[in-house]
Amino acid sequence: MAGAAMTTTFLAVIGGASLLAVTARRLHPGDRLPSLEGWALADRGLGAGWTWLLLGGTVYTAYTFTAVPGLAYGNGASAFFAVPYTVIVCPLAFVLLSRLWEVARWHGYITAADFVRGRYGSPPLALVVALTGILATMPYLALQLLGIRAVLTAGGLYPPGAAGDLAMVAVFAGLAVATYRHGLRAPTVIAALKAVAVFVSLTAVCWLVLDRFGGPGAVFDGAARALGGTDPAHSPLVLTPGQQPAYATLALGSALALLMYPHVLTAGFAADGTRTLRKVSAGLPAWTALLALFGFLGIAALAAGVRAPAGGAEAAVPMLVDRLMPGPLAGLVFGSIVVGALVPAAVMSIAAATSFVRNVYVEYVHPTATPKRQVRVAKAVSLTAKLGAVAFVFGLRDQDAINLQLLGGVWILQVFPAVAVGLYTRWLHPRALLAGWAVGMAAGTYLVVREGFSSIVPLVAGSPEIYAGVAALVLNLAVAVAATPVLARLGVPRGPDATDLPSRPRAGRRPPTGANNA
Repeated sequence: MAGAAMTTTFLAVIGGASLLAVTARRLHPGDRLPSLEGWALADRGLGAGWTWLLLGGTVYTAYTFTAVPGLAYGNGASAFFAVPYTVIVCPLAFVLLSRLWEVARWHGYITAADFVRGRYGSPPLALVVALTGILATMPYLALQLLGIRAVLTAGGLYPPGAAGDLAMVAVFAGLAVATYRHGLRAPTVIAALKAVAVFVSLTAVCWLVLDRFGGPGAVFDGAARALGGTDPAHSPLVLTPGQQPAYATLALGSALALLMYPHVLTAGFAADGTRTLRKVSAGLPAWTALLALFGFLGIAALAAGVRAPAGGAEAAVPMLVDRLMPGPLAGLVFGSIVVGALVPAAVMSIAAATSFVRNVYVEYVHPTATPKRQVRVAKAVSLTAKLGAVAFVFGLRDQDAINLQLLGGVWILQVFPAVAVGLYTRWLHPRALLAGWAVGMAAGTYLVVREGFSSIVPLVAGSPEIYAGVAALVLNLAVAVAATPVLARLGVPRGPDATDLPSRPRAGRRPPTGANNA
């Protein structure tokens, strides 16, 4: 049973998050007619501070903060691919996200599929981009709940049986209600608490670890011995030449995929301008440093002799915290990680709902839906997505969600040509992009499933292992590039391009009235 002090601190952090969610209405700029842009993107009005909190809190999820140290605990050096991966994201966000924001703001686009629809004039291509995003997001949403459960269980805060399930649902319910009412503003204000709590608690944990072991060198030496490495020249905490192709392609592929996820684009689109996004992109490495320290704690768990349950390496750091820290501080850490799950979970549900409404419901079911009705449907879909994630966690094995998330990363990477490449050239034919997407999806799924749901695969027997998503993306691009001139020679028509954005809009110039659903 968890100590009373730990439980009290934990509940105080969760209660603070709930109270902050209630204050989300203060971010409303005033009384406006309901619109999907207002509910899902906070009227594109977030300044640099709020955007940094929201985007960082969305990208760096609670499951990341447990899975990365869990991977370090189980596999050593390869876990730290997450550090270069998130470093690569920063310049990509500086260039791609700010450019995509500019196009989206000018034409009233809310989702990446909106942009694809306008850029290529192809409803089928926009539909597959939207559905791929939704498909990749749902297991990611379920993983946030798995992260909450792992933390609560390791801290003794998850009662066995139905009582534990009800406790987790209660933690999740407050944010679900706030998100239903206030949209993106609810996770935005909670992201402030997440940043403060995670930065403070992580600093305290790292200080205790270094004080206990006498310095980082002793931590790494102890971890190497725990992994069976007695020869410093062949330490399991150093990449071998055979691991380097997998490490490099996983870092690159993950960075390219991250900016295609609907929840990341939703957080970025909520900024109030491209200058804000560039400032935020330059400040994101602070969150990357946080992630590196979490990976270090996975190494520290090895050195401390923590024994995580079989198949549950993500519990290593919570178990280390429970061992080293006094009750109140342990409760602060556990509460911080749980709040860290609530922010991305809320943004993911909003993003999935928005994609469904804009690119499925309005496009194919109810083209004349009023803004008020679109918001009502988005709220219902967002709530349904959260309930589906809860049912998924309780009804299936944890490994099922992890397997689907591995596939989701490979899948979402296959929309990169249509979205990112389409920002700079329209040369690729939309039907060629569709063919490339289909080949990439099939090839990526086959490679991952063939290797027993491992995203690191050899292309052929005996070849170096690489990230399956990158291999599938190369095939995707090859098919799209090869098919484009063939379709042009056959005279297959293209749709109209509705994204005639000036290269440098004049200050104060407003988007054309009514530019939205092109």
